[in-house]
Amino acid sequence: MQQSRSSHVDPAVFLPAMIFILGFVGWGTLSPQSLAAISKVVLDAIIADFGWGFVVSSVGFLAFALFLSVSRFGRIRLGQDDERPEFRTASWVCMMFSVGMGIGLMFWGVAEPTYHFASPPHGEAEPRSLEAALIAMKYSYFHWALHPWAIYAVVGLTIAYFTFRKGKSNLISAAFTPLLGEAASGPIGRAIDVLAIIATLFGTATSLGLGAQQINSGMNFLWSTGESNTIALTIIGVMTLLFILSAVSGVGKGIQFLSNMNMIVALLLLLFLVCIGPTVFIFNTFTESLGFYLSDIVTMSFRTAAFSDGKWLGSWTIFYWAWWVSWAPFVGVFIARISRGRTIREFIIGVLFIPSGVTFIWFTIMGGTALHSELFGAGGIVDAVNNKGAAVSLFALLAQYPFAWLTSLIAMFLVAIFFISGADAGAVVMGMLSSRGTLEPRPGVVVLWGVLAGASASVLLVMGGLQGLQTASIIAAAPFLLVMVGLCLSLWHSLLDELEEGHSHRPALGSAIATAEDIAIAPEAVSS
Repeated sequence: MQQSRSSHVDPAVFLPAMIFILGFVGWGTLSPQSLAAISKVVLDAIIADFGWGFVVSSVGFLAFALFLSVSRFGRIRLGQDDERPEFRTASWVCMMFSVGMGIGLMFWGVAEPTYHFASPPHGEAEPRSLEAALIAMKYSYFHWALHPWAIYAVVGLTIAYFTFRKGKSNLISAAFTPLLGEAASGPIGRAIDVLAIIATLFGTATSLGLGAQQINSGMNFLWSTGESNTIALTIIGVMTLLFILSAVSGVGKGIQFLSNMNMIVALLLLLFLVCIGPTVFIFNTFTESLGFYLSDIVTMSFRTAAFSDGKWLGSWTIFYWAWWVSWAPFVGVFIARISRGRTIREFIIGVLFIPSGVTFIWFTIMGGTALHSELFGAGGIVDAVNNKGAAVSLFALLAQYPFAWLTSLIAMFLVAIFFISGADAGAVVMGMLSSRGTLEPRPGVVVLWGVLAGASASVLLVMGGLQGLQTASIIAAAPFLLVMVGLCLSLWHSLLDELEEGHSHRPALGSAIATAEDIAIAPEAVSS
């Protein structure tokens, strides 16, 4: 049984994280040019010297998650053996999808396929050709489906296992107990939690910045307000206030309600495009692009700068892997928070495959409709992205269909709600990590982290716009990547110990593979 935990902050975690973040905000406010210059030097060094680490690790996380899903470990429950899930499966999926990448899909769902269509990766096709369109969809799937959700899954699974199964604190450091022993609750463990808070804050700030840019583009499209940092900063301020109000209402109220609502609205928008757009082309695109992606996934997964375009990899694939790693602490801890009572197999299937399936559909409809316009219709979306930036891409697409003012308004609403639910989760998780792992951090702590996330997003936006947001994500993710590797090792060690306790000897690797009976999922789990 999990012990009750104090909701008071842990000064050894709270103060170092606070000092670092206040220093960053102060530096960016007083001298944004010098911060941008030094950040670029650090970024270039990380990509040049350690980019391969992100590539190899992302493959390892996916393989580890897939193995656990088909192993005997899959039947282990994240909680006591008789516990059942706290949230209904539909709400569970909606919450983790909204928090995990809702804002990113709204921003990049049209933009990324059009970027790759106009400039195919590694020169694999002629720009703006049919082959370029297929390659564009393949890389969009690659960057947004199985690999990022595997990154989230290994963090979320490890935290949920040690919190609800082993009764440890809801802290990332607590999951290192099998490897570090008592040191997991000492200075080394505190340092791990500080790194997690810093990565979480910059991951949250990135989503805030992307959301503000896109809402600004939508306002300009509808009401000709213009696009500027002043407007974007005002949007960040308003949205920060709204997500703080949601965060202090708790997970069961604020985040669950917002997540269910925005998934319904997003589904309606997708259905609109399917029905009024190029329906047959969308279905054909889904079938062929998915097959192309699955056939090339191994080659894409292991591609590094040794024999490929290092600049492109750094701007796209390595950036994405680092971005997901920077989001992994808060998305992983949040997913763990809502996954109590599920089995490891349920967890991995739910976290890895269901959101990936939604991602395939999202990019096929959004990106596929835009590509159809470029190939066979009015076009102009690529030029809009090149001239005005990625944030305008969705609105440039919607402008080509009836009721553009209404669908654009709905899109802005979706961005705002994804914005609020994602940042909401980030503030709650930072509150947990700085409050000794309590599942219900004090409202004042949550508000403080929310304000700092908004301030950091403002600094990054002024410092370098989209490039500044990307830079911060990669720099914050680099040290946490090592933490993630350690989490996998710690989980594996503890799972083997649990299996040993049940069988009186530690099994060979082969005996950890599940039989057909092991893989069967109980009917009550499916209907929960």
